[in-house]
Amino acid sequence: MKILIVHQYFLGKEDAGGSRWNQFSRYFAEAGHEVTILAGMVHYASGKKPDRYKGRYIVREQEMPGVTVYRCHVSESYNKSFIGRAWAYFSFAVSSTIAGLLRAKRPDVIIATSPPLTVATTMRWLSLFRRRPAVFEVRDLWPESAIDTGVIQPGRLANMLYKLEAKAYRRAKWINVLTPAFEQALIERKGVAPEKISMIPNGADLDIMTPGPLDNHVRAELGLTGKFVVSYFGAHGRANKVGQLLDVAEKLKDPHPDVRLMLVGDGMEKPGVVEDAKKRGLDNVVFVDAVPKDRVCDYINASDACTAVLMRNDTFKTVYPNKVFDYMCCKKPIIIGIDGVARKLVEDAGAGYFAEPENADAFIDALLRLKNNPDEMRRMGDSGHAYAAGHYSREAMAGKYLGVLERLSAT
Repeated sequence: MKILIVHQYFLGKEDAGGSRWNQFSRYFAEAGHEVTILAGMVHYASGKKPDRYKGRYIVREQEMPGVTVYRCHVSESYNKSFIGRAWAYFSFAVSSTIAGLLRAKRPDVIIATSPPLTVATTMRWLSLFRRRPAVFEVRDLWPESAIDTGVIQPGRLANMLYKLEAKAYRRAKWINVLTPAFEQALIERKGVAPEKISMIPNGADLDIMTPGPLDNHVRAELGLTGKFVVSYFGAHGRANKVGQLLDVAEKLKDPHPDVRLMLVGDGMEKPGVVEDAKKRGLDNVVFVDAVPKDRVCDYINASDACTAVLMRNDTFKTVYPNKVFDYMCCKKPIIIGIDGVARKLVEDAGAGYFAEPENADAFIDALLRLKNNPDEMRRMGDSGHAYAAGHYSREAMAGKYLGVLERLSAT
């Protein structure tokens, strides 16, 4: 098969972030399929465009044998404002459509993975002009997430996005969702037929994410030797509400001077979070810039425990963060500061404790329970690893996805 993937946030080789589609595309190519990816030139967290892309509209790259990436223009206004980000989404929708029509080979099947929701525009045009079936993948519920976090206000723009979402569901021959809560929302609230939906989640990156020594070079370099380290990895955006971890650090600073919080990643809110930590005098918080996927494992292994947090919002009860699977792969106990399906995943795996979002005392209680019980930490780490390997192997998820694509391409 010739598989065309529209993924604005597809990672470059040195980028940090979720590598699900990097792995899926490799598995597809190893199975003998030809994969083409239409990707953006700007990283979703940093908002930066590498110099090699500046002044260019479409750049062809060979990711690996059988996988070709067309990096498509994205406006550098991405991280400047809401209007700037909207313009960046629009610019990618235009450039990726042009690349898909003029540069990419005619595919057997098309996949568009959202967010941003605007990839649905590219999907619709390519599916129409190429006359091939399309899969629309829902990695986050838009526009609900943007509305509930205050990025978008209810009104004309929100209504336009709802219409775009509805058109995407109608145009797609198949819809894949990443969590059971998304599937339920599409059936009950969006009117999508159950027989048109599959649920193939992010999965566990067992190729790259492997357990390793706690006392590694990261601890030595960051002055963390002998400390109890709880780490957050990922975006520092409005929805992540990473500032809630500063409240935890402030309460722990004097009674537990051996505890450190390590925050690894980048995003629009990070400068403000760093400045807030300085104002509070929080020398027990360590900030690390985003780390490429092939090295982030060392930082996870340097942690005693890891956490995933989001703002307290009912919309986020539907999400599985990528990072939770990474923590499980590295045998790290988890403090899950997200209610809903993410909490259920961690509890079903026996991999950690739940702490109510934006509740510093609840987080501290979970942290100290782990800190005071090393045997429980080891048990949780082992249990999470076994659960991820047994239920969420990314190689198995890729095989399941291929089954869907092969059925569609035959239509």
